[in-house]
Amino acid sequence: MRQIVLDTETTGLDPLTGDRVIEVAAVELFNLLPTGEAFHSVIDPERDIPAEASRIHGFTNGDVAGKPKFAAIADQLLKFLGDADIIAHNAPFDFGFLDAELFRCQRPPLDRRRMIDSLAMAKTRFPGMPNNLDALCRRLGVDNSMRGNHNAVLDCQLLAQVYLEMMGGKQPGLELAAKSAPRMVNLDVETVERDAVLITPSAEALAAHEVFVSGKIKEALWLKPPFTPEGTS
Repeated sequence: MRQIVLDTETTGLDPLTGDRVIEVAAVELFNLLPTGEAFHSVIDPERDIPAEASRIHGFTNGDVAGKPKFAAIADQLLKFLGDADIIAHNAPFDFGFLDAELFRCQRPPLDRRRMIDSLAMAKTRFPGMPNNLDALCRRLGVDNSMRGNHNAVLDCQLLAQVYLEMMGGKQPGLELAAKSAPRMVNLDVETVERDAVLITPSAEALAAHEVFVSGKIKEALWLKPPFTPEGTS
């Protein structure tokens, strides 16, 4: 099961009034574990960044000068997203901004059936409580001490941990993978296919298992001959 945790930073709150994306990041989960694969790009929004937005995420006009426009990274982003479900905190906000950018460069919008809103999940689990990312990190024991200004890659890594905690608990290896530096995907290289690995036990392992079962379980059903209804063969 491949899923993508996604975050954006923007010039404001409403793409319909001309606000634009200035940063997009995404990290990959596979079978509920981070793989270390990530996508990240700072983007020239083709407009000024208001001071109030800079106070939130730290980006200024100088930070985005000379960066690629969204149209230049759209295909790479869509390739990384693939057909995976997309997890975002207040996902309609991120989807709305990405759809507006995709519309500008004549790409189809993201399928809303892929959207997983971790904020909606948190409101259901913790009704009436603060459910922003920092509050959830504190509540669920996720270390966010390195978080200063908003940073899309770090926010994705933290949200991945929060999401997996809300899904039922931290998975083995999650903390180690989340603390390691994300490996940015070379999107010019075809995605590696993940094939199922068949694990065949050795003769020694099978013999040890048989000894263990015979000592612990009497009349194991799977060791009996198959039941044959009367009148059949």
